[in-house]
Amino acid sequence: MRSAVVWILAVAAVIGLGAADASAAVRLKDIARIDVGGDLQLVGYGLVVGLDGTGDTKSSLFTMQSIANMLTRMGVSVSQDRIRARNTAAVMVVTRTGRFHRRGATVDVTVSSMGDAKSLQGGTLLHTPLATADGSVYVIAQGPVSVGGFSVRGSGSDRVSQNYVLAGRVPGGGIVEREWSGESDSEAITILLYDPDFTTAGRVASVINGELGEGRAQALDAATVVLNQSGPEAEEDRVALLARVESLEVEPDVAARVVVNEKTGTIVAGERVTIAAVAIAHGNLSVEVKGQPFVSQPAPFSKGETVLAEDTTILVETESTGLVPVEEAANVRDLARALNALGVSPRDMIAIFQALKQAGALRAELRVI
Repeated sequence: MRSAVVWILAVAAVIGLGAADASAAVRLKDIARIDVGGDLQLVGYGLVVGLDGTGDTKSSLFTMQSIANMLTRMGVSVSQDRIRARNTAAVMVVTRTGRFHRRGATVDVTVSSMGDAKSLQGGTLLHTPLATADGSVYVIAQGPVSVGGFSVRGSGSDRVSQNYVLAGRVPGGGIVEREWSGESDSEAITILLYDPDFTTAGRVASVINGELGEGRAQALDAATVVLNQSGPEAEEDRVALLARVESLEVEPDVAARVVVNEKTGTIVAGERVTIAAVAIAHGNLSVEVKGQPFVSQPAPFSKGETVLAEDTTILVETESTGLVPVEEAANVRDLARALNALGVSPRDMIAIFQALKQAGALRAELRVI
């Protein structure tokens, strides 16, 4: 566990020091996007067929009703109460389409079970319209579902599974039937930063003005830079102009940040993370419960019964360390060296980072995901 912390923080140190020594400039297209109206979120309800007995049971009434309605449209009349279709599952299908998805283009769709199916492995999604909240259909989805895993059940309660099999994707299974024009401003081009920052926005505007001329770009806020098309190059093709602008190199300013994931014990510290000189003491508490089965028999000639009981033993172990002084860390390498010297696990390290933040010694933003 300790080696995991060493590895994670050491990688951050190498990346941080490398960025300090070499040029940190990146292409504008890697830190921002051109505002073309965003994407449309689409959703639909459909059926996945061809399952190996792992579909919805009769308890999922909406699935049986959907099968009956589908068969009725195909000219087959059957009562919903007589349907036994364990090879079919009701699913919700979602995807998104953008302004540049033309009619006939294909998109990936995500399929998720909404009944009591056991697995979508091997199934095929039937013709499913995907629409916006107002009911406008833009994509039609259909095709084999890929779950990227498996689930096998034995005769009893035995079960072997890998990955999650109640959600999957249909690669290229959605066909765009209707184009979405979106909204665009013909007078100006809006550039949106993925990670809003006033310093970075100012640098983007400066780099664009240096390339195209003063007054062409203006930073409106921490996330928005507006590029005017008027000027000496007003007649330049819009696509050529955008291709020229998004290839410009900008040096983004990155805030000091520590991101921790308590579910997995992952810790990632950015280049500019530092800590003040502090003294840290951290103690671990572990509780172990052991159960030992034994047979309890009644006394001779008594009316009692022989039963199987369990003898429970609880072990509590505490591990404490003295107060360890930690010197001020001026860069992420010093930070990794100082914290790894404590010899604690990644999950304990998360608690230490939280305490450092509360003490005002962590000179960075702490994000818990």
